[in-house]
Amino acid sequence: MPQLPAGAAATRTGVRSRPHVVLPALCATQITSWGVIYYAFPVLNSRITADTGWSPAVTTAAFSAALLVSAAFGIPVGRVLDRRGPRAVMTAGSVLGTLALLLIATAPGLACFTAGWLLAGVAMATTFYPPAFAALTRWWGPDRVRALTVVTLAGGLASTVFAPLTAALAEHLSWRATYLVLAAILAAVTIPAHALALRAPWPPAEPAPAVTGGTPVVRSRPFLVLAAAFTLSGFAMYAVVISLVPLLHERGASTTAAAWALGLGGAGQTLGRTLYASFAARTSATTRTAVLITLGSATTAAFALVPGPIPLLVALSVGAGVVRGNLTLLQATAVTDRWGTAHYGRLSAVLTAPASLAAALAPWAGAVLSGPLGGYDALFLLLAGCSLAAAALATATGVRAPPPPLRPGEQEEPGYRNRGLPRRFLRRE
Repeated sequence: MPQLPAGAAATRTGVRSRPHVVLPALCATQITSWGVIYYAFPVLNSRITADTGWSPAVTTAAFSAALLVSAAFGIPVGRVLDRRGPRAVMTAGSVLGTLALLLIATAPGLACFTAGWLLAGVAMATTFYPPAFAALTRWWGPDRVRALTVVTLAGGLASTVFAPLTAALAEHLSWRATYLVLAAILAAVTIPAHALALRAPWPPAEPAPAVTGGTPVVRSRPFLVLAAAFTLSGFAMYAVVISLVPLLHERGASTTAAAWALGLGGAGQTLGRTLYASFAARTSATTRTAVLITLGSATTAAFALVPGPIPLLVALSVGAGVVRGNLTLLQATAVTDRWGTAHYGRLSAVLTAPASLAAALAPWAGAVLSGPLGGYDALFLLLAGCSLAAAALATATGVRAPPPPLRPGEQEEPGYRNRGLPRRFLRRE
């Protein structure tokens, strides 16, 4: 029986072993993990500080520390995902997330509270989008954009579901009891889903070139510039998400109204993700990166410049969510659009690690800078400027397409531009 080429074998293996139960399971776990571990905090933080006497800067620093831990663990987690698949990683992450929330809820002091968030950071690295994206990219192969879109459509509902739910629980329970309820929800949904739905064989990775133009991918200019663009954009985006509730408080919104604004921003993310595939089909990777980051800058500036009324600010939150939804898919496909699917987990983790670090610092930086800047209006203008700088960098992230295969009998021609291309594609130096 004739052997298939390596790429074809990988594709056939990926299609044959594609476990369709994975997609609904990851939709449910992304909604729950993001909603409980991430989006509940900005809703509960004011109650935490009021009850404990800790300053918002200190509690937000603990939350930021969790994001720092998540960024640090992302790279080794990516390597494990490439080799062994997502089941053990994501199941362990769900258990750690539950334990972290229990520790946070019962923390007698700030040190224990911070330790809970550090543990939550490990849970973030092992349950949030990156491991889910690695699973879908490998299992779904050429159909990965559709699968990624579906799971991020669901993930975009995390704030829509859990921000109002958290606010409703907090109206009747203490913040500690609210976190205990949320921990129970996290355990009940995510632990069995990850343990039972991610059991399919892990397909082999497609081979890909280890270098780009003679330089390793992770040290190539497009990779480094793209990482810088995502870093500035991620800092701005996450600072906006966490600072939106206090901004709306400054404008006179109640905690419940601010929570709904944050939640409806999540609905905007879901809407935005339905548009990404069509936008991607009409644009290059470089163009859509620059355009989407520019739109992020525009929506951030609008928050600073539009004083109200509250319904208009809620509408802006939805618009900003549309952009965030597209940016999530942009980051999920950035590696495959430029360098293929091989080593996706590691390359994606390395690419987004600086952005994750910036995102980790963003909530703390927002809380600290809002005072010296004179309020959240000035902070949002500063964040808009960061996004605009990121958009300028994004214009230099193009990657030359890989050379087409030689036809039978063709030889590589030395002395031509782009060594390795046959004569019909090239001009002489």
